[in-house]
Amino acid sequence: MALIKPITVTEIKYIAHKLASETMAWDERIPEFDTRFPNVLESCITVPFQKYEKKLLYKGLAGKCAILFYLLIKNHPFQNGNKRIAVTTLLVFLYINNKWLEVDKTILYNTALWVARSPAEAKDEMISYMEKFINKFLIDFKK
Repeated sequence: MALIKPITVTEIKYIAHKLASETMAWDERIPEFDTRFPNVLESCITVPFQKYEKKLLYKGLAGKCAILFYLLIKNHPFQNGNKRIAVTTLLVFLYINNKWLEVDKTILYNTALWVARSPAEAKDEMISYMEKFINKFLIDFKK
């Protein structure tokens, strides 16, 4: 089993945030990276690797992707553009782990909207759904 490489704040700043800002601006721009809410992003990228009693809470790449995607949307680390940044961060995280999602971009963004609109009480069900969604479309990335 390959070691899963975490995504860093630097990778989000220089790749994911930049991609979201440049390619998914639409009618509302994404604020500058440094205007994010302190420590929220850092928390979002740490949670997928948390352990309880020496056991990982989120297993495998898809499990880590699911919670990362969910938290980036629901915890609002940015003033605006959280869904767009979550989509690009998910793709960058997969890329640095030699994987990709072979899914229509509209389906992926609509999934982000669905997560955003979900009630907090449905967190576990949303994460479970996202893990299945990711596994369904996950492919090896050929560099």
